[in-house]
Parts: sequence; structure tokens; C-alpha cells
Amino acid sequence: MPKAYEPMVPPYLPAPEALVYASGAAQIAGGAGLMTDSTRRAAGWWLIATLIAMFPANVHMAINPDQYPGFPGGARALWARLPLQAVLIAWVRAAMQADDAPHR
Repeated sequence: MPKAYEPMVPPYLPAPEALVYASGAAQIAGGAGLMTDSTRRAAGWWLIATLIAMFPANVHMAINPDQYPGFPGGARALWARLPLQAVLIAWVRAAMQADDAPHR
């Protein structure tokens, strides 16, 4: 559903459709990488980098809520997404540590 995400790409970035596909592919690849011990750490760092790269778009949306009138929850939800990025990064970090647990 890239058309639903294209309006979220800040206007100062080029090629919104390509960026949506690239970010989606990055998230899928990172998620798949977390499932295997041998790729878990690299995939985690990949996902953290992806979340950080997407953060400016979330900030843009929060400070320009009038550009996103159909966003569920409105301006409050847009602002609430900002600290959620830190939660997601912490979640990825926890997933990265999963291979440190002894296997039984």
C-alpha cells in the first residue's frame, strides 16, 4: 500500500514512491534478519538505522499536522509517534540480545 505512505514523505525529499518502497524493503529485510542468530545483530543495527532515518519524517508530520488531516488521532497521535521511535529502537535492541540467552 505505498500510496498510503507517500503523503508521509516530507516534501523536501525526492521520489516519495521510491523512498516508501526502499523503507518498506529495509524494514522487511531487517525483520527477517532478526529471526536468525547469525544475522540478528547486523539486522538489528540495520533496523535501528532505518528507524533513525525515518525519524525526520515523523518530526515533519508532527510539526505540520495540517498537511495530514486524515491521520488517525490527529496532531496528538503525530506527536505521540515521536517517543514511540525510542520504544521501537529499545525493542530492536532487546531482540538483538536474544541470541545471548542460553539455548536449551
